[in-house]
Amino acid sequence: MSRLPPGAAALKRSRVRKLLPLLAWATAAFAADSASRPNVVVIVADDLGWRDLRCYGSAWHDTPHLDRLAREGMRFTHGYAAAPICSASRVALLTGRSPARLGFEFVTKEPTAKPPAGHPLRVPPYPLNLALEETTLGELLGGAGYATGYFGKWHVSQHHNGYLNWSPTHSPLQQGYAEGEQEFGSHAYGDATRPASEKGPLPRGDYGPDALTDKAIAFLRAHRADTRPFYLHLSHYYVHTPIRTRAAWLVEKYAARLPAGADPRRAVYGAMVEILDHLVGRVLTTLDELGLARNTLAVFTSDNGGHPEFAANGPLRGSKWNVYEGGVRVPWVVRWPGRVRAGATSDVPFIGTDLLPTLAAATGAALPRDVTLDGRNVLPLWLGQRLDKADTERALVWHFPYYHPETGFAKARAAIGVDDFAVSQTRPQSALRVGDWKLVHFYEGNRDELYRLSTDPSEQTDLAAQEPAKARELRARLERELRAAGARLPQRHTE
Repeated sequence: MSRLPPGAAALKRSRVRKLLPLLAWATAAFAADSASRPNVVVIVADDLGWRDLRCYGSAWHDTPHLDRLAREGMRFTHGYAAAPICSASRVALLTGRSPARLGFEFVTKEPTAKPPAGHPLRVPPYPLNLALEETTLGELLGGAGYATGYFGKWHVSQHHNGYLNWSPTHSPLQQGYAEGEQEFGSHAYGDATRPASEKGPLPRGDYGPDALTDKAIAFLRAHRADTRPFYLHLSHYYVHTPIRTRAAWLVEKYAARLPAGADPRRAVYGAMVEILDHLVGRVLTTLDELGLARNTLAVFTSDNGGHPEFAANGPLRGSKWNVYEGGVRVPWVVRWPGRVRAGATSDVPFIGTDLLPTLAAATGAALPRDVTLDGRNVLPLWLGQRLDKADTERALVWHFPYYHPETGFAKARAAIGVDDFAVSQTRPQSALRVGDWKLVHFYEGNRDELYRLSTDPSEQTDLAAQEPAKARELRARLERELRAAGARLPQRHTE
């Protein structure tokens, strides 16, 4: 397994002062009964839509392993990603801080990357690296005495010698994870370096090998007998594009389920969803075999909503890249035997920034000092307890001050719809949800839309004109939240 690369030791030593409070806590924790602290497994899918799993209502995809996880744990129907796009959502999961506060609202780009020209508004510069000064889950739980491992997609730092390759200075190994591998596994990202013997069609019933899952399982086996608990972060590349798979037998299966005239790539996508489910199932089976499942808190989610061309996000409007519900509402499943009620479902909203403070509460880890967190501890919600009014009426905020797609914007569909299976024009926007109400603000034209999600989950009836006082109230609250976070806003061109 990879450890710190040459030249990174000095960077890591320079950050010791930040970790001293956590390390002091760990000394005391080692003296406590470690059996009372759960192991933690966080599994993050890439671009998996809210309705892609059978347990979330998919009529197309077979996902028996994730359905089992939901039966044995709690399924959240109003769980959210912190952003409608990959890197921004992931920094929130890792730090408990919002993309707006971190200035990390888009995917990481090379320093030479320039935003597309020709739009009415000038957008903020692209983000590059998650700052080493930020405290991650790896540092938090590592400082609390956990063995830590990160495997798979990182995508919150500059690419190194190829797309998505881990940075030698800003990878998980410099952010608190003691072990880890960038490994692409069986995803098409790894095809360029795969030998010819691993590129042909797979036999019927064969999902194929996956080195990423193998390495994650090796981490579990290596730490099975540790006196300290472990934290595994498994970050899949499935079901992100390229939409491609060796499992032709699975593509054939899903092609037979597609309606007439549907894009045949959706059959390939269906195969990829089932492969993801199979790989998650391998991890769950390993936890069972090693006798670890009962004392392991397992969390499954996705980094953002489904890709508009392949995922059936309906009845939710929109998709990855925009802040309508289809872009930010994602699967959240939590299993902790004996603590989280099996087979339970909750419609109480929470968001990706809540992961860090919630896992801190579950493990007894000390939160970082002098750090403003946007997330809240929602462990009571996971454990089936009632939240107080301050938590149920909290503001959930999304901030996407960019245009998308970056190329071909004029050719994209002008309107953002429901299950139209097309890339739409996304313009700089922010959104806020409080209770049942959701406000979507568009910076072009300084325009607001207002929806009541309890009666209009598809966001089809804009109530801003009918409820002007509520629209003004939520707009003012959105502006306060963004101001408090120091959010970067799109601006009018001055030249």
